[in-house]
Amino acid sequence: MRGLLHFAFVGFALAMPLPCLAAGPAEQPALTGVVGTADQATMEGVLVSARKTGTNITVTVVSDKDGRFSFPASKIRPGEYSIAIRAVGYELDGPTDIEVSGESQSAIKLSLRKTEDLAAQLSNGEWLASIPGTDAQKGQLLNCVGCHTLERIARSKYTSDDFLTQIMPRMQGYVNQSMPSHPQLRRAERLMEERDDQRVQVYRAAADFLSTINQSTGSWSYAFKTMARPSGRATRVIYTEYDLPRETISPHDVIVDSDGMVWFSSFGEQNLGRLDPQNGKVTEFPLPEHKPGFPTGGLGLRSDRDGNLWLGNMYQATLVKFDRRTETFRFWPLPPDQNIDAAQVNMVSAQSSHVDGKVWAQNNGFAGIHRLDLVTGAIETWRPFKDGARGVFHNIYDVIPDSMNNVYFTDFRQRHIGRIDAKTGELKLFEVPTPASAPRRGSMDASDRLWFGEYRGNRIGMFDTRAEQFKEWSLKTPWSAPYDVVLDRNEEAWTGSMVTDQVTRLDTRTGEMIDYLLPRKTNIRRVFVDNSTTPVTFWVGSNHGASIIKLEPLE
Repeated sequence: MRGLLHFAFVGFALAMPLPCLAAGPAEQPALTGVVGTADQATMEGVLVSARKTGTNITVTVVSDKDGRFSFPASKIRPGEYSIAIRAVGYELDGPTDIEVSGESQSAIKLSLRKTEDLAAQLSNGEWLASIPGTDAQKGQLLNCVGCHTLERIARSKYTSDDFLTQIMPRMQGYVNQSMPSHPQLRRAERLMEERDDQRVQVYRAAADFLSTINQSTGSWSYAFKTMARPSGRATRVIYTEYDLPRETISPHDVIVDSDGMVWFSSFGEQNLGRLDPQNGKVTEFPLPEHKPGFPTGGLGLRSDRDGNLWLGNMYQATLVKFDRRTETFRFWPLPPDQNIDAAQVNMVSAQSSHVDGKVWAQNNGFAGIHRLDLVTGAIETWRPFKDGARGVFHNIYDVIPDSMNNVYFTDFRQRHIGRIDAKTGELKLFEVPTPASAPRRGSMDASDRLWFGEYRGNRIGMFDTRAEQFKEWSLKTPWSAPYDVVLDRNEEAWTGSMVTDQVTRLDTRTGEMIDYLLPRKTNIRRVFVDNSTTPVTFWVGSNHGASIIKLEPLE
């Protein structure tokens, strides 16, 4: 598991029996233990990870209120394992390896010590909580976390002029699927963004702020604020993480098919990926470049009713279909008049294409919406904001069809949910109650309710498309910045944070929320719930960590 330090340790049998935390009540643990420090005998909410030597699979559990943790036998097979932990402010004290025999239960005691470099452990959310400034100033940093951590900014020594004249213009030149190990340059500017003096004004305000929170004038002048460790129900969980073959693989969207295979889009590379969760094997299906020399990578990955996969090939300006049975692709590039240098087809939505033979897509290059006719291959285009007010900017981020294949879209730069009638083409806009909420990704449930993340509003949003009414739930952790939302079969909504490394589970009937902390820093994007398991299973990609994570709640 990349990014975690692995150690070797001496294990010994514990005097007291430890509870089994397996999903099945009769399953016995293969590995148990207790975790604490020299000053605190037991610690709740410590994530303990075990990775078998020679594999790409890491299993993580969380210590309970008595500091105890337990790995079920179904997750830990006989062999040699390395151990790692996540508990902000602490490190594992001593070398750590253990041999699990399979013949008897193994037991260990883990001792932690205070870290000497707390800054290296902070999540982006903890940086936002720590740095001084107004919410509006801090909110600018939500534009940064898509490509890199805030720690990179905080450790820098750039002055305001450095940021204004060098750093920010360079960042503006990279496409949004860039990351430090794989930067890619834009070929053209989006049409509905700030230009010239407007951009300079934005740059100047941001540059002045950034130079006050980094190390340009010496060490940090502010204290670090950390989030509380998981407790209670948030410790009742098992994570399984699958490392991918290359660090440049960015699994942006992760979905599970009807056969239990896991599929993912690669945000910066021309591949569609498949993971076998039984053995961790990864297979990649390469995509040709339809616009050589333009940035590569895919974003939105969804399936139609027949199980075919649909992908937005971003700056290649192509709609992609993959037949899982024949393992073959089919492509629809945009027509020449729409295929401008700034064209960016991120989302392709064929969920209701069986209704009328049409597939929806969006275009970030000019805040447009496309509709593909599967029979003729013709592509229609809508530009809802083409004649809008000058100086008001828009970004159509996601397109989500209802059961009749009317399409709903999110306007990420503003606060709108839009609707295009599939039969008449009529456009209607609905205002999300929270101003400047930045609705981002979403999904439609069986009752035609649209669930979406309010990235800047820090809320889960729901729009009942039949009643045309909104409902919102404010997340309890500040700066969660939810990207996407999906509803499970139990009327619980799930979302993930690009900022706090947390997955939130909301009971929509009671308002109760559980925040599950992931085993390491995780840039979460699309979220997926597999309703075929009991309890349901949550899947997400670590977009900057080249891994895929399965979260299994134990209740």
